[in-house]
Amino acid sequence: MGSGCLKVTKYFLFLFNLLFLILGAVILGFGIWILADKTSFIAVLQMSSPSLKTGAYILIGVGALTMLMGFLGCLGAVNEIRCLLGLYFTCLMIILLAQIAAALVIYFQKETLKGELSDIVVELIEDYDPADENQRNLRDAWDYVQTQIACCGWTGAKEWENNEILKNKSNTEYPCSCSNRSKDLVEGGAFCSLEDPVNGTATSADWPVHEQGCMDGVEQWLKDNLGIILGVCTGVAVIELLGMILSISLCKNIHSEDYTKVPKS
Repeated sequence: MGSGCLKVTKYFLFLFNLLFLILGAVILGFGIWILADKTSFIAVLQMSSPSLKTGAYILIGVGALTMLMGFLGCLGAVNEIRCLLGLYFTCLMIILLAQIAAALVIYFQKETLKGELSDIVVELIEDYDPADENQRNLRDAWDYVQTQIACCGWTGAKEWENNEILKNKSNTEYPCSCSNRSKDLVEGGAFCSLEDPVNGTATSADWPVHEQGCMDGVEQWLKDNLGIILGVCTGVAVIELLGMILSISLCKNIHSEDYTKVPKS
């Protein structure tokens, strides 16, 4: 490889790793956001499922590792330190293999994950209690989901009939966040009252709520954004492969006498 081409590769790898450093910061921030978020569907999962908390800590670890790798890659490229470039290549390969393994696990376990998520949400609906301050963040998060997706319950409004508070009121009240009437959403509150309950009792069929369950809404959101999700994942994989190619190419073409080369003071 000519010296000019070697310099181009070196500085291109430096710029690439600068981008990788930023990517690591984004992953780190996403992991922190999952732990801190209290107003979206993420909060429902995070407070109900310890596995999501574990996943958030993994993201934080991966983000920090990616930032470190970006730094090592920049340092190794600019100063032509072969051992750092080799370490950088090895770490990239491990992360890429881990991502592929995680994608396969999610794909083959998707029905199990779907069942666990369904159990979490059904239990949340049954135990929904506006007077319980310990539930406040979780309750607000689920209300936010139902309002934003325009859905009710996980598979439908009928699940709300199993809520202890609504059963005691003969289902003459319904969750305001499920309502398809704008005035209920503006007024806020956990439960709204039916204006004309039949014989003082009612069922979910009498409620002015959205018919779609949130499961269908979440699945539709994933379908609508599947292209973006796959595009991001593919882009990250391509960036990692490019980094591996550049680092190994530069490492092989650094003269052996520079193997122990260190940054000059």
